[in-house]
Amino acid sequence: MTDQLSAVVRNATRAVHAGEVRRKPQHALIDPIFQTSTYTFDSMAEVCEFQEAHAKGHVADRFEYGRYGNPTIQAVEERLAALEKADSAILVASGMAALTYTFLSILRSGRHIVMTDDSYRRTRQFCEDHLKRFNIECTVVPLGDYDALEAAIRPETRILFSETPSNPFLHVLDVERFAEIGRRRGVLTVIDATLSTPINLRPIEWGIDLVIHSATKYLGGHNDLLAGFIAGSDRLIKPLREAIGIFGGISDPNTAYLLLRGLKTLNVRVQQQNRSAQRVAEFLAQHPAVENVYYPGLKSHPGHELAARQMTGFGGLLSFAVRGDRAATFRVIDALKLAYISPSLGGAETLVLHLAAMAYYDCTPEERAELGMADNLVRLAVGLEDADDVIADLDQALRSVEG
Repeated sequence: MTDQLSAVVRNATRAVHAGEVRRKPQHALIDPIFQTSTYTFDSMAEVCEFQEAHAKGHVADRFEYGRYGNPTIQAVEERLAALEKADSAILVASGMAALTYTFLSILRSGRHIVMTDDSYRRTRQFCEDHLKRFNIECTVVPLGDYDALEAAIRPETRILFSETPSNPFLHVLDVERFAEIGRRRGVLTVIDATLSTPINLRPIEWGIDLVIHSATKYLGGHNDLLAGFIAGSDRLIKPLREAIGIFGGISDPNTAYLLLRGLKTLNVRVQQQNRSAQRVAEFLAQHPAVENVYYPGLKSHPGHELAARQMTGFGGLLSFAVRGDRAATFRVIDALKLAYISPSLGGAETLVLHLAAMAYYDCTPEERAELGMADNLVRLAVGLEDADDVIADLDQALRSVEG
């Protein structure tokens, strides 16, 4: 089906059809799960033909071993690549695997990476702590400070990394400017676009080299899988694919099948979550028990105009500060009847998280304060419930701290 898709079809259509062959085994409508770890050859001549094609860099129309490829996995990789307007994509075991494999494959001893702050905590830990073991240095600069970004680039810098929108304060990166800096300075640009999804933003169209996704979130969409994607040009993806075949942290055909199913509804789910989160953010922004709301869809958000220019929707995640202390904030969270307390996002269910108590529990109060993880900060991942019901649930919970 991929070859038959017109170049002008929209992302909603790509989400349903990209990566599929029109005629599937046994005339099935849905891509089957190829549950196999290895593949067979009919003769040694076929083995030699396969090896020669591989040595020349040609893509053979078959597989040899599960760590190097699988038809179900290939189908979902092609679908994600089509959604991102990328040449190729790689499915791996988790979003963190997508990040760490990318960094470890590109960076060598003595190299350097520049990343923006307000990034996912585990990403910062990997860059600031674990890369040191390989004699790789990391510099963290404020997201949005492009002078600081340029000043941090050294001759040994190989990667500029950022998220957009960021987690949890929803800062918005000027993706075009970020890409231009990297291109002009000869440094690869890598974006974690998990929160934006390819429905709201496609960084490659703005000049970014590689895009990372935690497919666990919106791409899967049902809180029932762990996976990650790396998407980009064939020039960059081919060596990454070879490296990941050695690292071994691949995904599996069952997960690929769940992702194929989830991606079919990605457009309608994200559009619904865009609308609902916008309404929830507007409600919270005028609530007397709320001190501040972080959501780029609000005109009061410092990144609103930039987000409106480069994104087609503002996403399903927002954060807000309760007007009260830690105990009051806990009362609000515990009073919620619809939202679940959980550290993830992007699924059908609305999830709520107290960042200081869960994601940053092992930090000192001083470290949390430096990162902005105040005791009254709450992250809300809006699901697919009716927005009126989510708002009503928040309203009754927030009343517990009023007066």
